[in-house]
Amino acid sequence: MKKLLFLILCIGFSFHHAYAQKKKPNVILVFIDDMGWADLSCFGNTDAETPNIDRFASEGICFDQFYVNSPICSPSRVAIATGTYPQRWNITSYLARRELNKERGIANWLDPAAPMLARKLKDDGYTTGHFGKWHMGGQRDVTEAPYISEYGYDQSLTNFEGMGPKLLPLTKDENGEVGRIWQDAEILGEGYHWVQRSEITTGFIDSAITFMDKALEADKPFYVDIWPDDVHSPYWPPFEEYGVAKEAGKRGLYLAVLEAMDKQFGKLFEYIESNKELKDNTLVIFCSDNGPEQGAGRAGELKGYKTHLYEGGIRSSLIVWAPGFMNKKAVGTRNRASLFSAIDLSPSILDFTGTKTDNGLVDGEDMLPTLLGQKKRVATSADFL
Repeated sequence: MKKLLFLILCIGFSFHHAYAQKKKPNVILVFIDDMGWADLSCFGNTDAETPNIDRFASEGICFDQFYVNSPICSPSRVAIATGTYPQRWNITSYLARRELNKERGIANWLDPAAPMLARKLKDDGYTTGHFGKWHMGGQRDVTEAPYISEYGYDQSLTNFEGMGPKLLPLTKDENGEVGRIWQDAEILGEGYHWVQRSEITTGFIDSAITFMDKALEADKPFYVDIWPDDVHSPYWPPFEEYGVAKEAGKRGLYLAVLEAMDKQFGKLFEYIESNKELKDNTLVIFCSDNGPEQGAGRAGELKGYKTHLYEGGIRSSLIVWAPGFMNKKAVGTRNRASLFSAIDLSPSILDFTGTKTDNGLVDGEDMLPTLLGQKKRVATSADFL
C-alpha cells in the first residue's frame, strides 16, 4: 500500500512539474518616451503625482542605477530590442527623412536580421505584440522600411514613426479647435486611425489587453511591448486641462501629460493584477528610452538632458514587477547598488522565459537574479577596464 501511495505521489509530482514547465511566464516591456529619471513621484517628483505607477513600484523593485544605451530615441530602442549596441546597426541618432539620415551617415531602418528579442521568443512559442512608438524604421519620407511584423511580432499598432497599422494624433486646444500632427504619416502603412493625442496610450493599452486576452484563451505565453509617446513633445494633455496647464508653460504642460499617462496605465495594471493567472506568471519591466527634454521633465540632481551623454541623458528610472518570481524580501525595496543597462534586459528576459537560443550576437549580460531581487550586483573597477 505504501509503495502504491508513493508511486501515485511520484506520478502526481511529475505531472505537476511537467505542467509547470509548460506554463511559460509572460513578459511586458513598458518603454516610455523622453521621461526623466526623477519624473515619477516614486523617484522624487513633488510637482506631479503618478499614483498608479507608484503603487505598481511598491509591489516590485525600483532601480536607481539603470542606464539606457543612448541619450536619443532610435538607438536606445535598438539597444533594448536587440540586446546589442546600436552602433552595430549604424543607428547612432534618431531616424529622420532619408536625406538627413544620409547626411549623418546612418541607416534608414534597423536591419531585420538583427537579433530581435521578440523573434527569439516567438521562435520559442510565444505570441508577440508591439503597441506604441517604434522609430526603428518607417518615418517621414522613408516609406519602404520593413513592417514591424518583419521583426518577429505577430501583431503591431504603432504611431507616426513605424510601418503598419497606427494611431495618429489629433489635438484640441482650450478653445476646442482640433488639429492634426504628422498627417503625412498616412503614407506609412494602411489601417490608421485618428485619435486625440491625450488618449492614444489608452488605445495602445486597450489593443494590448485584447491581444493578451486572446493569448490566454489560446493558452499561449505572450511577450508585449507597450511603448507610448505621451511625454514626448509636443505636449497635449486632455482638453479639459489644456488651458490651465498651458498657463504654467512648458513644464506645466509636461506635468499634465505625465499625470494623464499615469491614469491610462492604471487600466493596464488593474488588468494584470485582477487576473491571478497573470499576476502570478508575468514579469513587467518599466523604464524610459532617454532623459527628458530640457524645460519639461527632470532628472533630479543629475546633469544633462535628452541628447546629452551626461547622467541626466542616459540614466532611467527602472521598475521591475514580478510577484510570482521575486524574492519576497525585496518587494517594495529600492536597489541603489546594482549598475546595469538596457542591453542587459534581452539576455535576462531570455533566461527568465527559459528560451534557448543559438548563442548568437549579444552584448548584454544576464542580470536576472538582480532584477528579481535575489542578489545585488555591485559595480567594481573591473567593469570599467
